[in-house]
Amino acid sequence: MTIGLLLITHGDTGARLLDTARTMLGVCPIETEALGVSFDCDPDAVLAEAERLAERLGNGDDGLLVLTDMYGSTPANIACRIQQRHHARVVAGLNLPMLVRVLNYPTLSLDELTEKAVSGGRDGVVVCQKPEGA
Repeated sequence: MTIGLLLITHGDTGARLLDTARTMLGVCPIETEALGVSFDCDPDAVLAEAERLAERLGNGDDGLLVLTDMYGSTPANIACRIQQRHHARVVAGLNLPMLVRVLNYPTLSLDELTEKAVSGGRDGVVVCQKPEGA
């Protein structure tokens, strides 16, 4: 399988998460790009750049996974437009556990990798308990 991975986020959130995940894992086993969206951007210009990246990353039949930070925001809306034109899946709510989970399963199909992204993001959100006696 050769799935491409595109992060579309506010500012440099995606790039920083990607740098952190690469440092943790020592490698990035999936071809990945991060596209930052500024608050004063021209959404059509950002969409054009996202399209260019999607073409490059998702050029095989295996597809493209797009992770975005917040559903309903400009980055997510751009990601959803990518999904309309490409063999892609979009998952909103990007966090570090989600990204690490995806990068740990580079050989899965697009549908399986999408499920890993969702489970990684969901399972990575926990309430930390106060230690006994503290």
